[in-house]
Amino acid sequence: MTLPRCAIFTRVANFCRKVLSREESEAEQAVARPHMTIIPREQHAISRKDISENALKVLYRLNKAGYEAYLVGGGVRDLLLGKKPKDFDVTTNATPDQVQKLFRNCRLVGRRFRLAHVMFGPEIIEVATFRGHHEGSESDRTTSQRGQNGMLLRDNIFGSIEEDAQRRDFTINSLYYSVADFTVRDYVGGMQDLKEGVIRLIGNPETRYREDPVRMLRAVRFAAKLNMRISPETAEPIPRLATLLNDIPPARLFEESLKLLQAGNGYETYQQLREYHLFQPLFPTITRYFTENGDSAMERIIAQVLKNTDNRIRNEMRVNPAFLFAAMFWYPLLEMAQKIAQESGLAYYDAFALAMNDVLDEACRSLAIPKRLTTLTRDIWQLQLRMSRRQGKRAWKLMEHPKFRAAFDLLELRAQVENNTELQRLAQWWAEFQASAPPEQKGMLNELDDDPAPRRRRSRPRKRAPRREGTV
Repeated sequence: MTLPRCAIFTRVANFCRKVLSREESEAEQAVARPHMTIIPREQHAISRKDISENALKVLYRLNKAGYEAYLVGGGVRDLLLGKKPKDFDVTTNATPDQVQKLFRNCRLVGRRFRLAHVMFGPEIIEVATFRGHHEGSESDRTTSQRGQNGMLLRDNIFGSIEEDAQRRDFTINSLYYSVADFTVRDYVGGMQDLKEGVIRLIGNPETRYREDPVRMLRAVRFAAKLNMRISPETAEPIPRLATLLNDIPPARLFEESLKLLQAGNGYETYQQLREYHLFQPLFPTITRYFTENGDSAMERIIAQVLKNTDNRIRNEMRVNPAFLFAAMFWYPLLEMAQKIAQESGLAYYDAFALAMNDVLDEACRSLAIPKRLTTLTRDIWQLQLRMSRRQGKRAWKLMEHPKFRAAFDLLELRAQVENNTELQRLAQWWAEFQASAPPEQKGMLNELDDDPAPRRRRSRPRKRAPRREGTV
């Protein structure tokens, strides 16, 4: 049977593409893979007493069943840096199904990356199977699939620990701790980068960013969090590839935004996000208001709210994303409300309500902010309009609102960044009012002269004379 000429050309082209892709992949691996280094127990700072008991249970059971198993990722990195890890991840040559057979308290999650979650009450130990290399085959889309821009849509190709090390994002996250012999295995020079304070991507940076654009955000986050510098070859592609973040689901970007701005290094992270042009895909509404000198009221309030958030986290105080968003989007909201009021002729309060919808709708296109947070953000915004109306019982009623304290904090923040004497006096008044005893509060309210015009007295209805009997 003779194949049509077009079919022959197609097969030849696919074969050449496969060969070239494999050669390029092998060349990258040869360049990126240094000699494996094993760091013995006496040469590193990891101790089992600093590792979660549940993570140790998972490691021991996998080893006992005959599988390789290692602690890997941020947990190992933080232990080596003398920090307390937030969570512990395990990697193994056991498949997700094999892991599930060993643990009754296990469930499999993820479609893009198939993972096993072993649950111990509130603690979840994530177990991932060693990842393998992509061979360029398009025949099996059930294990691996890429989008047109190079993004990995599915990645369930399993391999060896050596391949797994190459598939991880940064060298400092590609260190493997073994409970079998208490050694740390390093396949990509992660220990050296950790000592030198360098964030370095494994493999070809542009290819790895295209596989998962969120890696650009992670590079900035780790640099700020760990006080490290991004290596030149890792940093160079970021500004020109930043728009790839537009292809990431808004729900995932929302989760990443919290890790970036509410992890205790928000201000430093914000500066680096702007430097690498990564802030715009996350907050396009805000970026439009940036100035060359970075000294607008909006830029000042963002800087200050992030500094305040960092301080609260360092002092182990609670932080709420709703307040952060209320501060960051405040000035775009004011401009939108003014525009609607002028164009529609609506009262400012009604225009303000419509503007809240517009600003939050636009924000949610890039970040899928949950409704529970947008509702709180609206409350904080609406209370700003009520803060100046204090006469009578209004001040006391306002203080009873669940979000009064957050609204007052935003008022104080606005007074701090704006050169507005009236706003500063209002914030000072509320600060004193909250700190005063009820008799003093009553005196402060009596001193207010918000409405000097005399009030019109309501005319009382005249009493009717009692109806006499026999009258109609």
